[in-house]
Amino acid sequence: MPTLKELADFLQGTVVGNPKLNIRGVSTIKDGKPGTITFIVNQKYFKYIESTQASAVIASDSEILNDLDGIIVDNPKLAMVKILDYFSPQYSSQKGIHKTAIIDADAVLGKGVSIGPYSIIDRGVVIGDNTVIGANNVINADTVIGCDSEIENSIHLHHRTIIGDRCLIHSGTVIGCDGFGFFTQNDINYKVPQNGNVTIGNDVELGANCTIDRGTIGETTIGDMCKFDNNVQIAHNVSIGKGCLLTAHVTIAGSTKVGEFCSFGGQAGAIDHISIGDRAILACYTVAMKDLTGGKIYAGAPAREIKEKNRRDAVHIEVKRLKNKMKELEKYFLVPE
Repeated sequence: MPTLKELADFLQGTVVGNPKLNIRGVSTIKDGKPGTITFIVNQKYFKYIESTQASAVIASDSEILNDLDGIIVDNPKLAMVKILDYFSPQYSSQKGIHKTAIIDADAVLGKGVSIGPYSIIDRGVVIGDNTVIGANNVINADTVIGCDSEIENSIHLHHRTIIGDRCLIHSGTVIGCDGFGFFTQNDINYKVPQNGNVTIGNDVELGANCTIDRGTIGETTIGDMCKFDNNVQIAHNVSIGKGCLLTAHVTIAGSTKVGEFCSFGGQAGAIDHISIGDRAILACYTVAMKDLTGGKIYAGAPAREIKEKNRRDAVHIEVKRLKNKMKELEKYFLVPE
């Protein structure tokens, strides 16, 4: 059990109060527990400082602590991440190849690879050193997975999928399935063959139940360091630049290009065949329906710069108020029959 001083040294912060205080875990500031450390990163939680039962608080200024024990750091958010990792519970996982796993003789497994129960590894698959494959996974022919990655449970990687190093893919995700490609003639829907693949970079995390379609001819690509929430849908031939953050239910339609370090709020998305510039931010429920310049915040459907969206909303509200006033005044100017 670390002391407050030991945690401060770990965070490269400064102790306020009792350096010998023992800390056994982490709790939220609202529901703080004795013996734990908590953190305050948002001004709206300042009101819980006086009532929290946590034994210590991580903050950016000693005045915030209100005489509580704590640690002062330059960046409480980063400190929070480090502390949560420090106290993260460790669960034992199976090592080696489970006896029920089905592995083609043509597959190549690196050193220290683990494969869980009932997983199927097809011909030509290459799995890098120390990668962990969970239970009930299907990895189709000629797929390549890098080193130190983790493929959780009930995941399907279709043929020729490429996944980089240090990736984490959560359960239920499907990568490399057919893109939605059809054209209609004489009331018949013809399927367009989807012959491409999916390439995913290094240090990527995909949430549960994501779907990433393979390209029609070329690649669907996900750049290094991208992080996806659950239920994200990426269509065929999409390109997502490195470092992008996509939250739940984001949908990107076919052949759209998203730049680097873009952020998408919940249920935001983009139509097909457009480009979104680097470091663009799309608020929740925003839909990009044309090319968007990078470095700006967008909202609404269709997406507009958030300042313009707010101005339009204000005008709409004002017009609605005026209409209601006019209706009220009409009764005073009606000419009797």
